[in-house]
Amino acid sequence: MSSPPSECPVCGAAVPPKARACPGCGADERTGWNEAATRYDDLTLPDDAFDYDETLKNEGLKPRAKPAGVSVFWWKVAAGLLLLFIAGALGWAP
Repeated sequence: MSSPPSECPVCGAAVPPKARACPGCGADERTGWNEAATRYDDLTLPDDAFDYDETLKNEGLKPRAKPAGVSVFWWKVAAGLLLLFIAGALGWAP
């Protein structure tokens, strides 16, 4: 068996000197540890112009609903807890 590369050519993870497989993706001599393997640097990842909702529409899927924010209920809960905290700090019993 040849020694593994110091960096996995598949996922880019650091590979220990006597490892039999990549700790990141599991690649080994049989599955892609060779000089001709595609480097992970060649991946094209989405940039700032990527529109997730548009991609979902193109694939026939429904975009996710965006959360509306904090509801009035949670504001009331927070205010009530704050009042209880202040009352406890001042020594008032509810």
